[in-house]
Amino acid sequence: MARSGLWLAVPVYLLFVVTDLIFIPDVSHVTIPARFFIGGISLLVLEIQFSLQRRAGELEATCAAAVVLGCIVWLVPALGTVHAEAFSYYAAYGAIFMMGVNLFFSLEFGLAIASSGLIFVSFLLSLIVFHYSPTYCMAFTTFYLCCFVFTSYVNWKLNKERFNVFLNAREAELQQRQATERGEALLRLSITDSLTGMENRRAADIRLKQFWDRWREERAAFAVLLVDVDFFKKYNDYYGHQEGDHCLVTVANALADIVAPLGATVGRYGGEEFIVILDVEHGADALGLAEAICRGIEALDIVHAQRLDGFPHVTVSVGATVTREVVGAKLENVINEADRALYSAKASGRNCARLFDPNELPGGDASENIAAILKIALPQNLVSLVYQPIQYLETGEIGAYEALMRMQLLDGSNSPPSVFIPIAERTGAIIDLGYWAIRTACRELLSRDVVETVSINVSPIQLRAPTFAAQVAAILAETGVSGHRVAFEITEGVDLEIRPDVLSGIHDLKKLGIKFWLDDFGTGFAGLSWLRLMEFETVKIDKSFLHDAVNSTSARVLLEDIVDLVRNRGHKILIEGVEDDEQLDLVKSFGIDAVQGYHIGRPAPLLKHSMAMIAGRRRRQLSA
Repeated sequence: MARSGLWLAVPVYLLFVVTDLIFIPDVSHVTIPARFFIGGISLLVLEIQFSLQRRAGELEATCAAAVVLGCIVWLVPALGTVHAEAFSYYAAYGAIFMMGVNLFFSLEFGLAIASSGLIFVSFLLSLIVFHYSPTYCMAFTTFYLCCFVFTSYVNWKLNKERFNVFLNAREAELQQRQATERGEALLRLSITDSLTGMENRRAADIRLKQFWDRWREERAAFAVLLVDVDFFKKYNDYYGHQEGDHCLVTVANALADIVAPLGATVGRYGGEEFIVILDVEHGADALGLAEAICRGIEALDIVHAQRLDGFPHVTVSVGATVTREVVGAKLENVINEADRALYSAKASGRNCARLFDPNELPGGDASENIAAILKIALPQNLVSLVYQPIQYLETGEIGAYEALMRMQLLDGSNSPPSVFIPIAERTGAIIDLGYWAIRTACRELLSRDVVETVSINVSPIQLRAPTFAAQVAAILAETGVSGHRVAFEITEGVDLEIRPDVLSGIHDLKKLGIKFWLDDFGTGFAGLSWLRLMEFETVKIDKSFLHDAVNSTSARVLLEDIVDLVRNRGHKILIEGVEDDEQLDLVKSFGIDAVQGYHIGRPAPLLKHSMAMIAGRRRRQLSA
């Protein structure tokens, strides 16, 4: 491109030469070779300019070349005169070109010096061609030299100032870039979880708002899943914060891999809580993903020996909800629904997923209040035991007591076992409460020989705990009680998964002499399975069969069939709910081993039972 500009200047210069020959009358003393000599110099100037263009900016190099070439062309008609005065005008005004490169255009200093030097040299060569007096030549040479020095000095000062401006501009540009980068970094930090590297709660809220706006405008349904690591505080406290952080990172990575094929947004929504947001139209799809998350996290096999439910690995509970047409719906409702579903998953034993059901009643503040009280129940003596007597029909003696737990609220009122026991199981507080109940019953009844046997209800969570048998052995050794005097009641109605680890734990307890009773037989769905898998010392038939049998022949036949079934299995039989003489007589007619109910004795503190037993002994002694 530069070379094309050079050869374009050649015909332009030839045009100037022809114009001089035609229109300037007094050119007889200037030879044609002289004109071409100056033309050659001008072409040389252009060649130098294109060389400088490689180092200087294209615009500045072009300006410099244009000014130098303009000066040379300006001198061409000046050489066409023999009059010194006419040449003086051309020469004097020609100094403007030197001022142009230094002052007007303020070119780069090196380029300006080169351009001014070429203009100066061009003028000196023109003096040689002009052939005038030495004094004249010396005067104009001095004039041009002064212009060269002065304008160059001014250009140097201007370039120095321009360089400072350039540095300031460059510094401002760098500062602006750094500020932009810092702003972007701060923005990334503000929406990124520092531990897991995924989006944090702020970013998740932004995503939720985007999904919600699209739902309102386009009716594009989406699902929200809340994922909570089960018993993470216990894990963190036992293994340490570093291992706790590693556990969260592992769960986060696995969660991201599970939902990645679906294009879902996943983020850390709290300490051990994660959130998943994705486009889903049907609740079944959201529930399917939630269950896949549970299975995927469980498959990680992260050991968790401190769980309160006895499960040996880290698991998660998941609550899911899908947007639907609801009057007055708000974005906050979506999160509340997912949170309620998560609460339901935890209440169902954890390591499971639940889809929000609008017909399900919320847990409410009362449940949360009881959960909080359970944390302080033992230190503040808010729990106690009452004992209900069990009578053996063959001797008529009160041969055993069932220990029943009661809990008092902070306001002095009592919470029914049907309320606080499920919450204790859900929160894991049942583990410590169970150990306390076993220790208390052994101390109050067995170590004092108040009665021969005490039965205590045990939760499935307790049986799944890997250290339960060892803890029971320690309690027996501490209280000096033989294991054969303790009976653990397993409630048939409880959905207790018959797993090898549960059966192994029961086997270890039996080695200690612990007896097992099957409670509420006939009310659940696993009773026959339990009778097939393990030997119970006693089976307690639910009171509903007895109450129905009093007024119905068919119900009486059913009760008799149940009694025969249990007796044929070789178990002792205890019927619950005996409330009057008629029911007691009916039970005796079946040859039952033992009975329990209000007619035999109501649940009461130990002191009342002790006084009743002393009075009974005195009556028997007097009758003897």
